Amino acid sequence: MDTLEMKENKTEEQKPKAVATLTGSQILLNGLIAEGVETIFGYPGGAIMPIYDALYDYKETLNHILVRHEQGATHAAQGYARTSGRVGVVFATSGPGATNLITGLADAQIDSTPMVCITGQVFAHLLGTDAFQETDVINITTPVTKWNHQVTDASEIEEVMAKAFHIAQTGRPGPVLVDITKNAQIQLTEYFGYKKCEHIRSYKPKPIVRKSYIEEAAALINAAKKPFVLFGQGILLGNAEQEFKAFVEKSGIPAAWTILGAGAIPTDHPLNVGMLGMHGNYGPNVLTNECDVLIAIGMRFDDRVTGRLDKYAKQAKVIHLDIDPAEIDKNVKTTVPVWGDCKESLPMLTELVDQKSHAEWLQKFRDFDREEMEQCIDAEINPTEGELSMGEIINQLNQLTKGDAIIVTDVGQHQMVACRYAKFNNTRSNVTSGGLGTMGFALPAAIGAKFGAPDKDVVAIIGDGGFQMTLQELGTIMQSKVNVKIIILNNQFLGMVRQWQELFNDKRYSFVDITSPDFVALAKSYYIDGKRISERSEVIDALTTMLNHDGPYLLEVMVKKENNVFPMVPQGCSVSEIRLK
Repeated sequence: MDTLEMKENKTEEQKPKAVATLTGSQILLNGLIAEGVETIFGYPGGAIMPIYDALYDYKETLNHILVRHEQGATHAAQGYARTSGRVGVVFATSGPGATNLITGLADAQIDSTPMVCITGQVFAHLLGTDAFQETDVINITTPVTKWNHQVTDASEIEEVMAKAFHIAQTGRPGPVLVDITKNAQIQLTEYFGYKKCEHIRSYKPKPIVRKSYIEEAAALINAAKKPFVLFGQGILLGNAEQEFKAFVEKSGIPAAWTILGAGAIPTDHPLNVGMLGMHGNYGPNVLTNECDVLIAIGMRFDDRVTGRLDKYAKQAKVIHLDIDPAEIDKNVKTTVPVWGDCKESLPMLTELVDQKSHAEWLQKFRDFDREEMEQCIDAEINPTEGELSMGEIINQLNQLTKGDAIIVTDVGQHQMVACRYAKFNNTRSNVTSGGLGTMGFALPAAIGAKFGAPDKDVVAIIGDGGFQMTLQELGTIMQSKVNVKIIILNNQFLGMVRQWQELFNDKRYSFVDITSPDFVALAKSYYIDGKRISERSEVIDALTTMLNHDGPYLLEVMVKKENNVFPMVPQGCSVSEIRLK
């Protein structure tokens, strides 16, 4: 046998052998199973019908939750991802099905939530012809996805799906969209087995942690008299809760959280000094402008946290730990940048920092806590007369759940009240729309949160305005028998807008009065039990009944109409100009 013939035979032997001939739809579903997907949130339609037809044979392995609107599917996938730490998966059809995903994609993008959305698309030969339900979903979703790709041939599906999951969940997580033409879904092709993606050339999800920066950061921290830690969701996304706790406890530094960072350490931890930002706690905001070293971990200096940037922590040296280099120096100038995964960088930093207590500095936060309690909090959570307040409902819920429930909030006054007064004793227990501020988020997100954490109590706290944006997802709760508890805090206003109109527009209440249906009757039409209360004497019994009820339950609480959330940093002001009333 000559050398050429031997080479040809060897090449033939090394070629991978197909394990089956499958349709593109079957390859897709096999890929989902290989990635560990168990739950899909979706809504069928013409362009994705072959995938749904194939799904019929995978019902024992893949649990599909039929939502009532594609936006609901994205928020449910977000809730699932946030409580489980896994990738949320969405199915939708072309045209309006795909465009209905945009809000959820944008929400997931800004809040760094890992999600893979699969959309059906018209046949490849019809692309660009304005065919029925054709939209250019790739160009539409490019600004609101971490990556997207259109598949026109079944042979591409396995590799593209592997890339999609790799990109969605590595580095700074985010949403990915894969658009699959109908011909690719039905096309038969050789299947060689699914291989997970471990590397993509030019995609570097985790920067290398530079030891020199760690040493510089440690030196600043060890020399600091008034160090202050700001922590965000990056700790949760990096699964670095224990590493963060070890750093804080060794360094003895007071730590305050962004709205998405809640739960990284328990609310009652002695070094947890509260929430940052526009409606955050008094001490963390004022003392941001008094600390000498500011250590930001897994947070992005959002405008709701910083207030006026030209008056933000100008006296402090800033250390910023983040996995995304684009966040370094984006809003706040950094003295020492620490790029990298905080699960890797925090232990390196902890090893070099001195064991300290900073007792006098921590006491300053406690003094501000006392002032805030006297002037603001006590009246909100412990009223003895008048109409019900949102704060007292959250406070009583705390007493009953012991801070162990997953709290899912919509957007508005109730969101700020819940984040301020709820106890988050466990990681991944606060699910809310942070950066985008999406009204309508909570109800579908609570559905996903329950699938992501089936053994946890999931309580959705929603305003009367936001609830009406996605209330059709009561149908999903009914059909899929999702055991979520829903509290509607009904002030008969679009409360946050009304608060601003009261404070900054001379009470010119322009189109914030909102009339609502009978929410309890509406829930009962979906076979969901519920109750409405308006008296203080009813609160504890009503909350207890809701929590103990076997199945979903809706509790509507009529609260004070014109009740403002304080403290508050007015827009255009410094964080140290926070108002208590």
